[in-house]
Amino acid sequence: MKTLLLVDDDSAVRRMLSRLLSEEHYHVLTAGNGVEGIDVAHSNSVDLVLLDLNLPMKDGWDTFERLTTENPLLPVVIITARSNQIFPALASGAGALMEKPLDLPNLLQTIRDLLNEPVAVRLARMAGKPASFRYLPKKQEVAAGASEPK
Repeated sequence: MKTLLLVDDDSAVRRMLSRLLSEEHYHVLTAGNGVEGIDVAHSNSVDLVLLDLNLPMKDGWDTFERLTTENPLLPVVIITARSNQIFPALASGAGALMEKPLDLPNLLQTIRDLLNEPVAVRLARMAGKPASFRYLPKKQEVAAGASEPK
């Protein structure tokens, strides 16, 4: 069973994602801020991190840097409501960037893909070389009565 660390300051998001991920047979550890997330990662063997950027005490990018400095091969999915994070995410070596509200089926597929990703691909991404990166912008809602483009 793979262990995921979910770091998000919103307790409702933590509960919902924890339940969903547990149903998918992942062991889920949670943290409500960056300092707690780092402590949990130090105390446990973590296979992947889901990391919000808007965190109290230690923001998401500082938390990301600390986690990946200590474990460069740790796959991280950035989950955020912040706009314009694609370039920082690409430059950081994150495995994926997903904007809230989350597309849950795509989140689950992204987690599976990153957990099965070859080490060479992860190393290339961390070194800034061309490598797979998953960007899932938030879903655009279609206004009532409007038709989607064809």
